[in-house]
Amino acid sequence: MPLALLGAADAQTLLPLDSRPATRVLPALIGGLRGDALRVPDAALLGTAARGADPAALGAWLDAQPRTGPLIVSLDALAYGGLVQSRTSSLTAQEALARLEPLRTWTERTGQPVYAFITLPREPDATDRARNLEVVRAVIGWAREGRLKELDVTWDDALPGSPAPQEGAALAKDAPANVRVYPGADEVLSMLTARALAPEAATVRVEYSDPAAAKQVMKYEGIPLTQSAANHAQGSGFQVVDGRADLTLYVFNGGDPRRAALRVSSLLRADKVAVADVAQVNLGNPRFWSDLRTLRQHANLQALAAWGTPGNNLGTALAHAKLARGADPVRQDALLAREFANDVIYSSEVRAQLRRLIPEAQLNTPQAQATLMRLAGGFFPLRIGDTYTLSGAALPWGRSFEWDFTLDQQP
Repeated sequence: MPLALLGAADAQTLLPLDSRPATRVLPALIGGLRGDALRVPDAALLGTAARGADPAALGAWLDAQPRTGPLIVSLDALAYGGLVQSRTSSLTAQEALARLEPLRTWTERTGQPVYAFITLPREPDATDRARNLEVVRAVIGWAREGRLKELDVTWDDALPGSPAPQEGAALAKDAPANVRVYPGADEVLSMLTARALAPEAATVRVEYSDPAAAKQVMKYEGIPLTQSAANHAQGSGFQVVDGRADLTLYVFNGGDPRRAALRVSSLLRADKVAVADVAQVNLGNPRFWSDLRTLRQHANLQALAAWGTPGNNLGTALAHAKLARGADPVRQDALLAREFANDVIYSSEVRAQLRRLIPEAQLNTPQAQATLMRLAGGFFPLRIGDTYTLSGAALPWGRSFEWDFTLDQQP
């Protein structure tokens, strides 16, 4: 399904953080679950690890989009060229804000709301934190004036000693009600999409495979897992409750994977369930997912995520689950298949095999791409509700962390 336009109604516009599938493809597929039309830039227009997006080209693309629905946008993409460039750009704050000027007046000119996010950069990569903070404070001012309907200020990969949690706390003290401040990055566009396209009220109950461990501070966010789950639930449009809820989010954060799979199966008899596997960073637990697959329960989930950091997985699972309520069943099944292929098959199986065969420095070669296709192809066909075959696979950033791929739904 092409990402340029999903659906046939009035179009919403998504401007992603960069060209990675997790930040460009996944938010668009989540946003398209109910048939909403979504316009997303071609990957070539967005930033990579090696180069930032061309601001003039990206601005021209944005100007050409229909003004008939909300604009859901990464400010880092337009201001700096992408997430990587937001850490190292030599722009002044004034130059970055000049690139964002069309967004400051967007609602005034088009009558359409803007849902935006911007990041506080990670250490030790950030070269000008004062500049980034000045830009963040300015766009918070835009939100306070009502020029941005909602703004999320998030921090990226906060390792111990990072100043980002303290910066975020200081910003949150004076932030207006339409500004949320919390740890996150790659998942945030999906969450904003859920808030924009599924504004109806919904409740979620969160259950952990290891409740005691969930209270510990996480390496990449500087807060306990329980707080991160609450942040991402609220950021996706859910109210967190203790009792009966519209959704149960089961968080696998360690312990016996077989017991966890049986618990998910039990929950599915009565509840709608989404699963976020956060026990390891960037790696799904093979035994947990194998048992769920044996039980034929992966097909019954509202959403699943295991591809990134705990926050990445919580946010994408909850955003998907929010829009799964009332989703087109064909699109829902296809998205579950993509999530399983990426988060389970690739992250827990194919990536490790690929790394054993080809050094990381040699992954941006035809040989590596062919090896990827051969290794991944051994795990297909994949059955969710429907059956899917793999017809294409690539390493878009020339590294093993992420892949892009095409699944064909069999008749």
